Formats: sequence, structure tokens, C-alpha cells
Amino acid sequence: MAGGGSAIRGSRIGSGPMGEAERGEAAPRQNVTYFCSHEHRTPIAFAMEAVVPESWDCPRCGLPASMDSANPPPAPKIEPYKTHLAYVKERRSDAEAKDILNEALSTLRQRRKSGDVIF
Repeated sequence: MAGGGSAIRGSRIGSGPMGEAERGEAAPRQNVTYFCSHEHRTPIAFAMEAVVPESWDCPRCGLPASMDSANPPPAPKIEPYKTHLAYVKERRSDAEAKDILNEALSTLRQRRKSGDVIF
């Protein structure tokens, strides 16, 4: 059969999966379970020598998870998007904004009177 067969390339019938003899010994592992506030359980296997992190992102919901099932970390507060104008209004009062606008307009008028080309 040339070309269009459905056989898997590189394998033979009866060859079986590659075992530890071909790959070497697996490193000793430790299993750690993380818990999120939605009560999802996430078991993770780490090498015995690995530093186990205090928190892990839940793969199901994306919330932070910890090893303490009784006290999982709370969901982070999401701040609403602020526009540039909202940030400016936090820094300046209406009276200050009016003064700045009047100053800019008077400067612009002075430049026009002196013959400056303003676009």
C-alpha cells in the first residue's frame, strides 16, 4: 500500500508503549492539592526536590488556589477601567480646570495677535 494508508508511521503491530527501560527512571514525585474559592481541587505532581509554590492558578476557573482547603484565597478585586479624563478629574477640581483652560486660551489668543501660525 503506497502513500494513503491509515497505518501509524514509526510503529509496529505489537511493539507496545515505550516503558521506563527506554526512558530511564522517573524522578520521585510528591503530590500537592490546591483549592480555590469555587471549591475546585487541583492535584499537581512536583519533583521531591522542587520548591512547592504557596499558590497556584486554578485551571478550571482561573482564580488563585492554595493548599489550605478550609481557607482558599479570595478572588482578586477587579478595578473598573478608568479613562484618562477620570484620572484628571481625580487630581483637579472644576475650579482648577477652569483656571487652566482660561490660561491656555489667553496664551493662544496672545500668540494669534502676535502673528503666530496656529493649527
